[in-house]
Amino acid sequence: MQTIVVPLIPDLPRLVNSTPANASWIITATLLAAAVCNPVSGRLGDLYGKRRVLLVSLALMVAGSLLCALSTGLLPVVAGRTLQGCSIGVIPLGISIMRDELPPERLPSAMALMSATLGVGGAIGLPLAAFIAQHADWHMLFWLSAAVGAVALLLVALVVPESPLRSGGRFDVPGAIGLSAGLICLLLAITKGGDWGWGSGPTLGLLAAAVAVLLAWGFMELRVRAPLVDLRTTARRPVLLTNLASVVVGFAMLAMSLVLPTLLQSPPETGYGFGLSLVEAGLCLAPGGLVMMLLSPLSAQVSRRWGPKVTLIAGTLVIAAGYALTLGLMRSVWQVVAAASVAAAGVGLAYAAMPALIMSSVPPSETAAANGLNALMRSIGTSASSAVTSVVLAHMVLTTSGPYRLPSLQGLQVALLIACGVALLGALITSFIPGRPRPARDPLTPDLARSTG
Repeated sequence: MQTIVVPLIPDLPRLVNSTPANASWIITATLLAAAVCNPVSGRLGDLYGKRRVLLVSLALMVAGSLLCALSTGLLPVVAGRTLQGCSIGVIPLGISIMRDELPPERLPSAMALMSATLGVGGAIGLPLAAFIAQHADWHMLFWLSAAVGAVALLLVALVVPESPLRSGGRFDVPGAIGLSAGLICLLLAITKGGDWGWGSGPTLGLLAAAVAVLLAWGFMELRVRAPLVDLRTTARRPVLLTNLASVVVGFAMLAMSLVLPTLLQSPPETGYGFGLSLVEAGLCLAPGGLVMMLLSPLSAQVSRRWGPKVTLIAGTLVIAAGYALTLGLMRSVWQVVAAASVAAAGVGLAYAAMPALIMSSVPPSETAAANGLNALMRSIGTSASSAVTSVVLAHMVLTTSGPYRLPSLQGLQVALLIACGVALLGALITSFIPGRPRPARDPLTPDLARSTG
């Protein structure tokens, strides 16, 4: 869902008969829906059943894919992409079900493997989507995603058990509305600031509104008996620092997806580019996803022996090393592939460690909501990375690059240096997380926690 429309970006205005500014909502809508639905779906899962909400999320993905597959106009495609974004909660919900169902000795490797699928899906999806876009009608991308979603929906219904754990209370509707409003204002300002101008009235107004709404939301959540997000638990040192590290890891991860395709696809006349097609560039980045998958058992072993904190520190340091290597390995395609694979290995280690750190610090009845909030932090990091990297590449351009404004080699290097520095910041933040936090006690009694509400 994250990479399926990337090959279509240059042609989106023509495909939906709209302007580039309006067509960009096909991407922005998915981002906003994902950010809002991560914590909301997690809380719903804790209240009413994680498997039930997982099935609803997958059904929304199928419905959104079908809507896009049957549409040619802007508004229905944006609506379909919004429904697809609502399905992003399947990852934290799935990890939470694993905590409830698997024996302790199997849980670390299972979480590491599922966390790795975040990278694998993107790495495989980009070249596959590019190939389909080049050789078939663009609607086939959405027919394919609908088919895959339907298969996943069927398998979850047949195989995945429902967790018996429930949290008490009712769903916090005002809290969900307040958080959604604050996140939409914040992410709209971040994602659209480059187009509107960072000093423009709409951008500054949205940022001010985000601060005001989120502060009011936090004040309200502290006084609600069953809040959407338990801010007191979130403020605990292990959870707070892990979420901060998640923002940083999300930032560092996306820089790889923005800088390296530009490097690979830029024409040789730039002095640094290799002139690859989108399919070829996607294939060059695909090994990184496979590296994440292959490293998942290793990350589980490291977490089991030394704790997930060590795994997260190692992941951030490996990400930084990957970007540092890229600065010196830009003369041939194989060098870029090797350096990208190193950075991807770090992302895999970090992604495997974060849910383990979260779940060791929150009670079982709040697992899904806490994982959903952690996923939201990664989304904020990726959004910030997109904004910062785009500003750098847009302002450091070649003076002679034909009819297109292409970034200069110095622009790419600065973007890589920023990502490297941010990854090192992630290692520093992680170092302050307690080594092996004691499992949080569930405030609910066992009978109440296992009731159906």
